[in-house]
Amino acid sequence: MDNSLVLIVEDEHAIARILEGYLHREGFRTVRAADGETALQHHALLKPDIVLLDIRIPRLDGFAVLARIRAAGTTPVIMVTALADDIDRLSGLHLGADDYVLKPFNPQEVVARVKAVLRRTLGQQRQEILRYRSVEVDFDSHLAFVRSNGQRTALTLTLSEFRLLAHMIRHPQQAFGRAELLDACMPESDALERTVDTHVSNLRRKLEELGEPGMLPSVRGIGYRLADPQ
Repeated sequence: MDNSLVLIVEDEHAIARILEGYLHREGFRTVRAADGETALQHHALLKPDIVLLDIRIPRLDGFAVLARIRAAGTTPVIMVTALADDIDRLSGLHLGADDYVLKPFNPQEVVARVKAVLRRTLGQQRQEILRYRSVEVDFDSHLAFVRSNGQRTALTLTLSEFRLLAHMIRHPQQAFGRAELLDACMPESDALERTVDTHVSNLRRKLEELGEPGMLPSVRGIGYRLADPQ
């Protein structure tokens, strides 16, 4: 966690400077962006370890920036806002944010939140690979594989299909409703729940082609689950 790079996305110079000072005091490196487009450029080029993202920023707002970051990968994001409407949208963190803080805030609390999210994220990364039946999901590389007859074959998945499979493998005994799976695989989208059926159908077909038929059975009245271990 020491020396982690924090991208501070904040258009109020005084607030950004205060956050920067407190983070430097705790050993973090920082880079700043005052608008959404610059934030995305920094994210793509500098690969920050975590993003502190104000919602009401120029050019692209924080929700649009979050959606782009989530489409590109799993960088942790803490949203910052002062508006009740934003709080309502963030309350369930369904948009893919890892946490949020409210203005006015105590900078020490923000630093504590940054540390907590990084600890949690690093803990998840240590899992590295989860296995279920012949399927392996590598969270670091965002790849999934099927093992058969000693061969390890990569599944060619879309980002939504990978997220769906990874979410289910993290909770292998659970039955999932369509709304939950939609939040897990397309958190930045306004797609309808039936979109999940399309993703599951495509994922089933790809698993079957590699020797894993029946991996995602339907659960009547609920949604889907993983098939029982062999």
